[in-house]
Amino acid sequence: MAAEISSAVPAEYQYYKRAFAGRAMPFAYLDLDALGANLRTTVARAGAKRIRIASKSVRCRGVLARVLQANPQFQGIMCYTAAEAVWLSGHGFDDLLVGYPTRDTAQIRAVCAALRAGKTIVLMVDAAAHIADLAALAASEGVTLPLCLDIDLALDVPGLHFGVWRSAVRSVADALAVYATIARYPQLRLDGVMGYEAQVAGVGDTTPGQGAKNALIRVLKRRSVALAARRRAAIVGALRDRGAALRLVNGGGTGSLESTTREACITEVTVGSGIFAPTLFDAYAAFRYQPAAGFAIPIVRQPRPDIYTCLGGGYVASGSAGPEKLPQPFLPAGARLLPLEGAGEVQTPVIYTGPELLQPGDPIFMRHAKAGELCEHFNTLLLVAGGAVVGELPTYRGEGMAFL
Repeated sequence: MAAEISSAVPAEYQYYKRAFAGRAMPFAYLDLDALGANLRTTVARAGAKRIRIASKSVRCRGVLARVLQANPQFQGIMCYTAAEAVWLSGHGFDDLLVGYPTRDTAQIRAVCAALRAGKTIVLMVDAAAHIADLAALAASEGVTLPLCLDIDLALDVPGLHFGVWRSAVRSVADALAVYATIARYPQLRLDGVMGYEAQVAGVGDTTPGQGAKNALIRVLKRRSVALAARRRAAIVGALRDRGAALRLVNGGGTGSLESTTREACITEVTVGSGIFAPTLFDAYAAFRYQPAAGFAIPIVRQPRPDIYTCLGGGYVASGSAGPEKLPQPFLPAGARLLPLEGAGEVQTPVIYTGPELLQPGDPIFMRHAKAGELCEHFNTLLLVAGGAVVGELPTYRGEGMAFL
């Protein structure tokens, strides 16, 4: 049964319009009341498992700090580049897991320097050749590099690869071969295992108008959950039998907490999108989050009584192209994009026939399809709580940082 949305956050146009009155547009915002509700929902869904934050879905240091302080179950960050991990470590963050392989020598040397300073940064691996290079760098820097083994949890059925193309480690034999390579080098230590069942964590199953597809996705998800549990348990068990002292076994994402947390070998889950709750996470049967982050664009003209053309707005999400990657009007309720024009580079027409009396200069509040990518388009997030702006935080972009 889906978690209920708390009534503490009024998703009303006038509420936000009054709160942001006088603010120059476009701007991005974070509703702290909705954020708090989302964090409570996440903790409830995670059971007793530790929760690591996916920084790519946040991209704002101040928000990362706020989440880590919200509940002791939030511990550690999954970064998306080694450079980001080093930067965060220099600003007081620790227990940093880099979620993707790092091949850049300068970045690896910077990680080594952070390790010498007492920070915990774990690098991701899945290939023997990469491991040999890391060992050579660690030896030259005089450190022991902690590593995490990325295992593949995609489901292959005839004619379909249901999942993402990440690691080539798909079996116990594959994992033991990589571990044997790591064990040859005293400068390396296997610190953990990560497996991301993206086809469960990141694929909605209640998309409106797609009944048959939703049903198929739910079947494939059930098969994926079973596969992930079997493969992860087998690999983790085999590694421990060979002497691997695994500090962490990481899995899942916002969309898979119910299934991932049931696995006994899992020590932590990763959550990112559930913090801001973008539109791609509206269509899940198991849970519901509150839209916490968004942006406002100004109406600048009205070419027809029911069409309000706004300045900017074309912040399209990454991934395979499709209408689901477009930002969507959030408020006023009932506003929608024109299918032949969408969200544009310099203008976005919105059709609206509801009760709000809109005019040029008024805002249209939008939601991004993905979470952290919103912050790549704005220098700050305005913080709103209790119907008023209570602060402002710089995004990574606002601090002059762009890691990808």
